[in-house]
Amino acid sequence: MSFESCLQKQKAVKELFSGLVSVESKYDKIIEIGRTQCHIKPECKTEQYMVRGCQSRMYLVSHYVNGKVYFESESDAIISAGLSILLIRVYSGEEPETILKCPPSYLEELGIPQTLTPGRANGLASIYLRMKQDALRYYMGSTSL
Repeated sequence: MSFESCLQKQKAVKELFSGLVSVESKYDKIIEIGRTQCHIKPECKTEQYMVRGCQSRMYLVSHYVNGKVYFESESDAIISAGLSILLIRVYSGEEPETILKCPPSYLEELGIPQTLTPGRANGLASIYLRMKQDALRYYMGSTSL
């Protein structure tokens, strides 16, 4: 297991925000990223894939392929979509153990949680928690929800 890939991806996300100091500019960047969200399959828009704790409707689907976890999400709110993409860009394609042991410190370094309303910050934490739960499930050898 190597954190190198996870840390490199965190660095790449931080570079997206370089030079953005105001809360408004960070929000604009998150919204811009959110507008790039892909849509998940309609059959994945069910209770079992819904992320609890998000203000908006957020679906997070994971796939375990060749020892790595891949995530996709969809939200009905652009800001939530952007926040989930910030996590997916770092954790998708990583081994379960890496997801469990490589915290999203880049978000704190960027000041993202502090710029969010409490509800959005809770949603961001809920998305990451769900990613860790899925990673733990795969790490323990189960591929079903």
